[in-house]
Parts: sequence; C-alpha cells; structure tokens
Amino acid sequence: MPTGRTGALTVLAGLVVAAGAFAPPAIPARSAPSTTAAPAGSAAPHGSTDPGSVAAVPLDRLAVSTTQVASGLRRPTAIHAPDDGSDRLFVTEKAGTVRVYHEATGISATPLLDITDRVSTAGNERGLLGIVTSPDFTTSRAIYLAYTALPDGAVTLSRFVLDSAGQDPVPAAREEILLSQPHAEFGNHNGGQLAFGPDGHLYWSIGDGGGADDTLDTGQNLGTLLGKILRLDVSRGCDGRPYCVPADNPFVGTAGARAEIWAYGLRNPWRFSFDPADGSLWIADVGQGTYEEVDHLTTNQRGANLGWSCREGPQVFNPERCVAGARYVEPVYHYQTSVDGCAIIGGHVYRGTRYADIAAGTYLATDYCSGTAFVIRPDGAGGYTTRKLGELTIQPTSLGLSADGEIYLVNDLPGQLHRVSFAATQPPATCTVDYRVDSQWGTGFTVTVTMTNTGTAAVDGWTLGWTYAGNQRVTSGWNAEVNQQGADVTARNASWNPTIAPGATVSFGLLGSYSGTNPPPTSFTLNGAPCA
Repeated sequence: MPTGRTGALTVLAGLVVAAGAFAPPAIPARSAPSTTAAPAGSAAPHGSTDPGSVAAVPLDRLAVSTTQVASGLRRPTAIHAPDDGSDRLFVTEKAGTVRVYHEATGISATPLLDITDRVSTAGNERGLLGIVTSPDFTTSRAIYLAYTALPDGAVTLSRFVLDSAGQDPVPAAREEILLSQPHAEFGNHNGGQLAFGPDGHLYWSIGDGGGADDTLDTGQNLGTLLGKILRLDVSRGCDGRPYCVPADNPFVGTAGARAEIWAYGLRNPWRFSFDPADGSLWIADVGQGTYEEVDHLTTNQRGANLGWSCREGPQVFNPERCVAGARYVEPVYHYQTSVDGCAIIGGHVYRGTRYADIAAGTYLATDYCSGTAFVIRPDGAGGYTTRKLGELTIQPTSLGLSADGEIYLVNDLPGQLHRVSFAATQPPATCTVDYRVDSQWGTGFTVTVTMTNTGTAAVDGWTLGWTYAGNQRVTSGWNAEVNQQGADVTARNASWNPTIAPGATVSFGLLGSYSGTNPPPTSFTLNGAPCA
C-alpha cells in the first residue's frame, strides 16, 4: 500500500526496501547497446502530443462520481483487464490472491490465482501489489505479478504462463521468477505498479527502500533499482534469460548504472500509467510529508530524473542530495500532504467511449486518506489545467481500466469495487437579470427585463428563459421575440440587439395577463446556462 508522511496514520505503516548493494548476474542487451545515455530530464517539454484528443468540456464543468459494483474483496491493491474479449477484471488482494470480476456474475467465489504461501504481508504496505497481462494475451497467455516475497520482503517480479487465456484456476506452480530486488531493511515504499508500454516492454516501479528521508540514499543512486521505474524486455527471446535489457534504455553502457532503469529520483511510485493516445507516462509519487506529486513524461524523456530526495514536489527537500547542474523534471501537479490527503493514488488518462465528449484526455487521480478526485489535462501549449472535483470514496487504493477504457476503483478496508462516471455540469453564471414589473392593473401587467453580461466574452445571439410560478400569460413583447409554452417563457434577441458586450446590458419589455397572484420568476437561463 502507499504511504505519505511516515506515521501519518496508524493504518499507513512505514515502508521497507533492501540496500543498493544487490548485484544480479549481467543481463544481455536485446541488440547492440547504445553507449550514450540521455541526460536526465533532457526531454522535450511536457504537454499532449495530440491536443485534438482533449474533450471540449472545461475542467470547471466536469464532475466525477463512483458507483459500487461489487464488495467482499480483502484489501484489494490493483485492477487489470486482460484484452481477451472476456470483459473480465482481475483484482489483486494484499494477501496474495487474484480475484475475477465480471459484470454479469460479480466477484468470483474462488481465486483465479493464489500465491499466499510466498507473499510477505508484514506491515501495511507489503503484499501482492501489481498485475498485468501480456499485450498479446490470447496467444502468449502470460500473467505478470509484482509482490513482496517471503521471508524478508524482497520485491519480486514473476510470470505465469497459462494453458489458455481462460484457464481458471491458474496453478501457482507455474511461477517463473524474473527479477527480485532485496527489500529487507524496511517494510514500506515497495512501489508495485506493472504496465506494458506502447513499445511492448514491461515497466515496473520500485520504491526507494523505505523508512523516511530516503535513509538508504537510493533515489539519486543509479547503482540500485530502488527508487526507480524499470523497463524490461520480457518477450522470452533472451537466450534462456528471464528478461533482456532493451538496447535503447537510457543507462545501457553507463558505468556503475543499472541498465534496467528508465526513470529515477522517485520516492514511492505506487501507481503509474500510459496514455494510449500518445504513449506518455503519468507517474504519481507518494510524498514524504509535505507534497504529493504527479509527473508527466513524454515518450522521449528516457532517463528522466524526478528529483527525490534532492527535491520533494516543487521544492528542495535535502540540499545535500542535490547535484550542481542536474536537471530535475518538475511535477505537473502537486498538493500538500496532510492538507488535501496523505498518499496520492495515481490513475489513468480517460480514453474510453462512454464519456469521451466530456472527459477525453483527462488524467484522474485520488488520495488514500481524502478520496479527493484530482483531474489534470494538458492544454496543448505545454501547460496543464488542474482541478479538485470533490470526493470519490473512502480509502481508495488503486484505479484501473476495463478493456474498453472505462475507469474502475477499489478501496482498502471496505473491500469494494467501484465504477467511475463523469458528467458535465452547467457553466457558471456570467449574467444577471433584473425583472421589474412596471405596472399592474386588473388582470394585466407590463414588465421590463434587463440583462447584464458579467462574463469576459461577448454574447453573440441570446435566448433568455424562465418559468412562471403563477398562471401568467405573455401576450406580446418588444425589443425581443417572446414566446410561451405552458409556464415556460423564452425571449430571443431582435435583429438589432443580438450582441451583449462584456459589462453591457440589453433590455426588452412584455405585456401579460394573469389571474390571482403575479409572482416574479425565481431563476433565469441565458443560452441554456444559469443566470443570477
């Protein structure tokens, strides 16, 4: 599980990891290695490479909510959907089991896979942490798991090859250990995210070794896998080796550096994800106690240095860990730990179809303690728009995608699975209306209506709407075309007054009849949006 400030909550125990002295056998490069590593943080500036893929609804008009679809999970940690046409979701549980969810049948009664006999769950953050299936799952039939192993919590990457994509249960004896990183000193900061990138390689996050303050000094140390995101070739074409190092990894050929490293300077990258539209990498890094952060790397930012433990979020954390001339990638979003939460839970860029018109291109994350929904969207010009959208649910631990790109969420001790939904809200009012009864007699009345444009853009063509609470009927109007259907009235601009400049007003009048009381309207809409 992720954690923010060490000891912030009793349910968020500390994290542990092994020393950086671990040295596995040399791993061959997939092809002729490059001898030049990309300088850290030397990539192109942030920003979407596909601005046309962003929805038109601005973030201040976006709403997000969750609907519970299943319960009965035991401390779920990750969600993954195999792309095999089965419409299943695989959900990992901390103790070492993988459960299956299907919309038609709910959560499976028995696990798809059970490795509880080899998973260390000592401390809050150890356990079965990540799952992914191979991109060609129907033919290669491989499931990959990340977990902390008995007896001492080594963070472990393993593979299970199935007889068929639908095999259930999967024999635990099928496990093939690909890579194990000692992690014995502390129980926290294990990372644990697995994902295949658009290049077909497997990416895996590992935390800095745990404790507090990067006590093992691993974040900026290229000689250890701790505090890193790794990039591995697991295509089983490595001359009998469990994996190969892709030849274009940034530190291939760099003396003293682990060639598996893709990005470094991370504290506890509990969750990261790729945007399928442009292949960019979104990383949510759990903070020490001051800032939670989100980083965004374009496809050519190999070897990026995210700054820990020189930096935490946007500021210097430990100046003794900073190197003169080093280039650190700035987070695209950050928030204060213990103000807006305690541990960021990274999510995904929405690329589904159900809400594409309002949420496409929007990255959604949350926080374990607050459940706040944080949304981020590249603006197409190298910057980002961000917003907090209220609370999703309590104790969220992971966000995942269905095969068709819809977002799901699991939460911890409630053990529930939720589906995430988006909605568009009405735009904020940018106008005021003064409705004044000028005269009233018997069963007749006249009214003057004055609208003021309080926004920053001109209104070009207007329709004002309201509903009468009594039985008023409009009989005629001037300076506007006024119509009534039932209790609903619409007034459209005349040919000579269609434009209302910012700060300007326009007025029109009407003649009406009534019987009984003549109460004024209580609300108005201008071109469908609420007006004060």
